[in-house]
Amino acid sequence: MNASDRSVQASPWTIVVALSLLLGLQPIATDLYLPALPQMQRELGWQPAQTTWTLSALILAFGIGQLVWGPISDRLGRKPVLLSGLGLFVAASAMTVGSTSLPAMVAARALQGAALAASVMCGRAIIRDLYPPEEGAKVMAKAMGGLGALALCGPILGSQAAVHAGWRTTLAIVGVFGLLTWLYVLLRLPESWPAHRRPPAVAWSALTRQWLQISAQPPFRAHAMLTASTYGGLYCYLALSAFVFIDTLQVERSHYGLVMASISLVYILGTLACRASLGRSGLVATVRLAGRVSMFAAASLVLVLLWQVMLMAEPNGWPALSQPAARHVPAWSLLPCLWLYAFAHGIHQPCGQTGVVSAFPKTAGAASALSGFLLASTAVAIGALLSMWTAHPTFHDAFFPMTVGLMLGAFTTGRVALGRVQRDGAPPLIEEPA
Repeated sequence: MNASDRSVQASPWTIVVALSLLLGLQPIATDLYLPALPQMQRELGWQPAQTTWTLSALILAFGIGQLVWGPISDRLGRKPVLLSGLGLFVAASAMTVGSTSLPAMVAARALQGAALAASVMCGRAIIRDLYPPEEGAKVMAKAMGGLGALALCGPILGSQAAVHAGWRTTLAIVGVFGLLTWLYVLLRLPESWPAHRRPPAVAWSALTRQWLQISAQPPFRAHAMLTASTYGGLYCYLALSAFVFIDTLQVERSHYGLVMASISLVYILGTLACRASLGRSGLVATVRLAGRVSMFAAASLVLVLLWQVMLMAEPNGWPALSQPAARHVPAWSLLPCLWLYAFAHGIHQPCGQTGVVSAFPKTAGAASALSGFLLASTAVAIGALLSMWTAHPTFHDAFFPMTVGLMLGAFTTGRVALGRVQRDGAPPLIEEPA
């Protein structure tokens, strides 16, 4: 912990648990209801492409919200912003439970995303408030392990709730988790950003110049690209995996929850490997390790795609893409690809989220917000493409959109990790933007 922050009275594990809850709120909000998506779609009479907008709306508002919450938290402190955002999240969760139309659900999920932005943005900023970059990456990896544990339990709980109590119950559980996080922050988490370190209020024009200065720093660009690309591929899985596994590959809903849980377990192993590698090799070398795993994930997805194309081949040897596939690859064939992606993601995320704020000790909130906005914008752009792709009459299911999206995400992440992060990823000793 920084010498100037010794007044922060909290044990390291109090911080780790708080970060696990704050950062874990995002996969709870996005993952827990995924097993219920096909059920929600059928009950409300939506198309799969429409249903994915319940996720895209949350992510879009999540990105924009960080640009608002970041400067406010730099000025007023992290805890007031967290309590306000988490309170709004609980209220928005109640709105999702009562929604009966697509516009109402999308609006409620957008409000939920705007509130979620406060939780995740402040979580990243707290790391920079209290720890130097290398130590912060280790603490972030511990918190990501807790996040992984929540992501491990979430899909199983969501699938069981959907089977036995309906899709609205899965959305209610999201709200309950938000309420428990609000109580923990209120009762246990101290303020990490003391008043004497807070910058004076600035105009939005000055904030825009500040964001431009932050984005001009090579370490920020490298790690922002890393987090955006690895999450972009993951978003393809989040948006479409329920339809691929449950509707296309005919996996039972409860078994789909186990598939998601296995991916979360491998993600936890990735965070453990991240912590071990950071202690031995440092941040940049750790990202290099994960970049190689990402490339293996991309190669394995190419093999699965080729297998599927062969199964669709006509007697003349050309695949019949304009017809529904009579056969699909077995569901188990996707698991090694997803496990490789999840393992690498468990390394890229703590390293990338620490790296984007590492060079900005005085404006970590602004840097965190800008990185989150870029990540969310990438995901929303991908979501729009996926919606158009799945709605196109040439494609009769979501298999190709999901697997191609994952493959491109893995390949792009590997290129960034092995290229730009190796060149620019070490935080320099720079004069921070005023």
